[in-house]
Amino acid sequence: MGKVVHFEIPTDDIARAKEFYGSVFGWQLQDMQGEAMGLYTIAMTTPVDQETQVPTEPGAINGGLMKRAADTPSPVITIEVDGIDDALKQVEAGGGSTVQTRTEIPGMGAFAYFKDPEGNVLGLWETVP
Repeated sequence: MGKVVHFEIPTDDIARAKEFYGSVFGWQLQDMQGEAMGLYTIAMTTPVDQETQVPTEPGAINGGLMKRAADTPSPVITIEVDGIDDALKQVEAGGGSTVQTRTEIPGMGAFAYFKDPEGNVLGLWETVP
């Protein structure tokens, strides 16, 4: 069963969004720069195991803030899968479509975006073993 493991909130003004989520909810926000994802801000909403980076509280998830884009205009929930390529084939067979193909995050895993038959954009995450 694919579980929800991450969320992303698109922003038009990252500084304004960081101020809002940090001050209102007490989230810890850390900017990251990556070739695959550009500027991305990790949003820590709950403590994690330092070795695995998995939340220590059952059911809790962390997420990120990203620049709003045409493909991701609204918040995105991300589902963990064993293999992104196979999951995208299943998405398409089920009536969905691929928005962004598999993109590697070195040392962490890979992500992709898809659109469900209702028009919602969601993410897929594959952890590096």
